[in-house]
Amino acid sequence: MKKTPSLTDDESQLFRDAIKGTRKIKQDTLRAELRPVKQKREMRESREMLGVGHFFSDEYQPHLDEEGPTRYVREDVSKFELKKLKRGLYPPEIYLDLHGMNQNQAKQELAALLSLCQKENIHVASVMHGIGKHILKQRIPSWLAQHPNVRAFHQAPREWGGDSAILVLLEIEE
Repeated sequence: MKKTPSLTDDESQLFRDAIKGTRKIKQDTLRAELRPVKQKREMRESREMLGVGHFFSDEYQPHLDEEGPTRYVREDVSKFELKKLKRGLYPPEIYLDLHGMNQNQAKQELAALLSLCQKENIHVASVMHGIGKHILKQRIPSWLAQHPNVRAFHQAPREWGGDSAILVLLEIEE
């Protein structure tokens, strides 16, 4: 193990001259807040009471086509289902308007919508995200692609929102 050589008197004086006029820094390290287990349990129970059974990851990035309208079809679903959505042959049975919501609120509302569709046997939903700063427009497709009951989605035809909405085709377990 190498020892660091000690400073000479000249080097110590040079260092003192260099730092003259400075002051000691206060400890400014931030410590992460740890939520007690009770709070985590309460949060989980409140989400379960809302009927929200699926939660979406913000890190997951599905492979979606960058060109053209927003669209996705699950691997085990026919591409013709996507074409039917695009043409508007499946009219939406329920609408969700996310205008004015932040990402967390929108995520919870979307999960609640998908849960409701499951309970009520709704096959097609329209999710209106608006245009704005394109934050929800970018996040919603990645959230929808994660849900096991989403068979396909496509940018809505003009009569159901156009660029500011997505039609979602859902698989209903009977």
